[in-house]
Amino acid sequence: MSKQQAPLEYLSKFIPAAAVPRVLEYLHQYKVHLTITRERKSVLGDYRHATTQKNHRISVNGNLNKYAFLITLIHELAHLVTFIQFGHRVSPHGREWKNCYALLLSDFMGKEIFPPVVEQTLKQSMHDLPASSCADEGLMRVLKTFDRDNGLVMVEQLPEGQLFDIGEGRIFKKGKKLRKRFQCIEVDTGKLYLFSPIYEVKAC
Repeated sequence: MSKQQAPLEYLSKFIPAAAVPRVLEYLHQYKVHLTITRERKSVLGDYRHATTQKNHRISVNGNLNKYAFLITLIHELAHLVTFIQFGHRVSPHGREWKNCYALLLSDFMGKEIFPPVVEQTLKQSMHDLPASSCADEGLMRVLKTFDRDNGLVMVEQLPEGQLFDIGEGRIFKKGKKLRKRFQCIEVDTGKLYLFSPIYEVKAC
């Protein structure tokens, strides 16, 4: 999917229908320019604050399932609200952002927007929010069960020694787990890299 501005009525293709009215209220209230992008490996979404020439801008990866898309959008809205309230005086994922994120997220809970398993996992994660939604491995595992079958598997699902492809012809061999990540060797270069257990790859 190429980069495109999201017509507001188009949102129902990307988030649960029950969430659309409330999301639209937030987008109108804060005059958000929402852009839907192609998949980005490094980020699920992005926020850029308003300037004298531009409104607040939020981008979200268009390949996400509806629940992951909504949670990512709420994550970025929390950055927006935090910036409005505190400017650059606080850290991006500090206590102020966590409070805003939890408050915004609670606005979508208990309304049959999320499946019970997602809502329960969200409630658990709100007690100790990580720096980002994509850093919450438990939540990401649950959300991935709602993805379409794309032929990919998570690194943690592969046996040790298995070869896998991350794209662009880069092949790795899975190694041992070091604390939270797996040490893997790139076949062509012999260099070692650490992979998140929930990073999606194609088994060779």
